[in-house]
Amino acid sequence: MSARRGLAAMAAAVFAMVAGHPEAAAALAFTAGAGHGGQHHAPADSGHRSRHHAPTGLLGQASGSDATQGGAQLASHGTIVNYPLASHVPKLPRVRASAFVIADARTGQVLAARDPHGWYRPASTLKVLTAISLIPALNPDATTVASHEAHTTEPNDVGLKTGQRYKISGLFRAMLTISANDAAVALAQSTGSLHQGVALMNAEARKLQARDTVARDPNGLDAPGQRTSAYDEALIARRALALPAFLKYDQTRSALFALKPRHRVGLVNQNLLLSRYRGDIGGKIGWTEAAGATYVGMARRHHQTLIVTLLHCPPQTEFTYATRLLNWGFAVDGRIGPAGTLVSPLAPGAKGAAPAPQPPHATKNPPARRQPVASGNLKVDPGAVAVGFLALAGILFTGFVLYSRRSIARSRRRRA
Repeated sequence: MSARRGLAAMAAAVFAMVAGHPEAAAALAFTAGAGHGGQHHAPADSGHRSRHHAPTGLLGQASGSDATQGGAQLASHGTIVNYPLASHVPKLPRVRASAFVIADARTGQVLAARDPHGWYRPASTLKVLTAISLIPALNPDATTVASHEAHTTEPNDVGLKTGQRYKISGLFRAMLTISANDAAVALAQSTGSLHQGVALMNAEARKLQARDTVARDPNGLDAPGQRTSAYDEALIARRALALPAFLKYDQTRSALFALKPRHRVGLVNQNLLLSRYRGDIGGKIGWTEAAGATYVGMARRHHQTLIVTLLHCPPQTEFTYATRLLNWGFAVDGRIGPAGTLVSPLAPGAKGAAPAPQPPHATKNPPARRQPVASGNLKVDPGAVAVGFLALAGILFTGFVLYSRRSIARSRRRRA
């Protein structure tokens, strides 16, 4: 009976963890079949805004030259795609997202978009900007001390402890694999202060000409004035593709994170397209109640690399719609006229370019005696984690039975 209670408690704990992390729930929903290409059960629209998808989550719209950044057509608030007259190509799939962009990373051509310069909440997809802004500024082998602010960030995904030292590379990996909000705060503070870390993010956005983007925190949790656009997130993803360190962290399937001496926690990548979509090379999911589901993804097939961004989707549908757009993009790339282009970053020294970041304090910290263990060589998905939980439960139950039998035997010998 006690073993059954133990298994029930373990199942309840796993359920509680998932229930407290909507991004993980989205990953599990996709595993269960919600995100496999043609099979999905969410209502679909006809390419226009669905009345069932209100409110739109729209915070505002770019104006003037910002609205036409990348091309005049991108000022449209609707769906934009240029089908050729002379040949037949697949039609754009149905996607229930308030805004999206599908673009060719190499040429910069925007293949299709919806409300590309509309301002929306980014949720955890903002962590891609956090990563590309802070990776060049921080020494991956240095350590930083977790602050009380990082420790008390909610949800505290990896569980940083106030006063404990953590390796910078381990914090990047935790932020990009399990979307650790506390790790994002610790990384930003490693630049000298949280304010300085966020300033580096906004400077990077200006350098990329991501004019719709304003960062107020490093983790994407809803904050007044914080916003981005589907177009800007494509610019940010394009920069991420050029950073080998970003791809190394972001492509980690699973790893261990040293939370404190002799206590490690597992990290399993929430971007299930990394293992489920042929050619996927990275991505980041996000969700808050106000932002809805958000996603940034990259995939490569036959020397073509595509970027997909989605903002304000119904919960647990981002993998489905990302898969549809990527499939369509690979099918039509080079066969349709571009709806616009992804602009290039500003040249160093150009007007509006970001200043070179100063060396942060974290690079001066000596390494802690105990270093976190982080390995991207293990191939573990959420299904494997579930099996691992069951295996652990079985081991514990077997040990309990053996211990009980031995205790009974010793008791009988004493009585004899």
